Amino acid sequence: MLASILVVLVGAFGLLIGSFLNVVVYRVPAKQSIVSPPSACPNCGEPIRRRDNVPVLSWLFLRGKCRDCQAPISRRYILVELATGLFFAAVAGWFIFGWVPTSTVVSTGEYVGAALVLVAYLYLAAVSVALALIDIDHHRLPNSIVLPGYVVAAVLLGAAAVLIADYAALLSAVIGAVAMFGFYFLLALVYPRGMGMGDVKLAGVLGVFLGFLGWQTLVVGAFAAFFLGGIFSIALVLMRRASRTSAIPFGPWMLLGAWVGIYFGAAMMSGYLQLFGIN
Repeated sequence: MLASILVVLVGAFGLLIGSFLNVVVYRVPAKQSIVSPPSACPNCGEPIRRRDNVPVLSWLFLRGKCRDCQAPISRRYILVELATGLFFAAVAGWFIFGWVPTSTVVSTGEYVGAALVLVAYLYLAAVSVALALIDIDHHRLPNSIVLPGYVVAAVLLGAAAVLIADYAALLSAVIGAVAMFGFYFLLALVYPRGMGMGDVKLAGVLGVFLGFLGWQTLVVGAFAAFFLGGIFSIALVLMRRASRTSAIPFGPWMLLGAWVGIYFGAAMMSGYLQLFGIN
């Protein structure tokens, strides 16, 4: 019961983060401060009132229109809030019911370490939403969002590994970062039109989070990006929505592939190995 309540609370917190991410996605590519000035209607310029900043509910209450000028407010705002809330709840559910069952946590240090892991992957979830939308809109992955991921991962996952005494996870996280950064860097050198340095920097961040969970998660998460992105690109070409030379942002597929690895990597790799009689 307590675990389910925690999932709901984390999901509600995700709604608030989703509201903030709407600001990030709009302002960061424009090189504007995400702190000031306060949010305002892009049509009439009137500041958004506090009571109109309640995630999801305010949009529904105002019927998707500005209180002052009645200009329509994009549905994207409420969709980002809902998606982030559900994403956070899903991460909390994976963490509580999958990654660290309560029965395996026996000390205060382990509880704190486990909590740090949850915070780290919630951070990754928030960053994933922001970067995917920015890359789709602007075909770029801003350093101001990507690079702090190295610091956050090092601090949170590093401290967690020490507290739960899992130094193998820490080592594999470092290996994952180096391996994915190096692989994407080589791709960028060989085919610079198809792979940018933003992708390379993001690959290193994702390598940390994937590697921390083990080599199976790392392999599946890295491969899934190319598999899913390839299918999408082929589908666009077949539907004549794009050509072989069209620029298709790869960041969203890197992020989606990473989460496929996080959620299903161990199970998928285990099933694959069993097909060949390898345990």
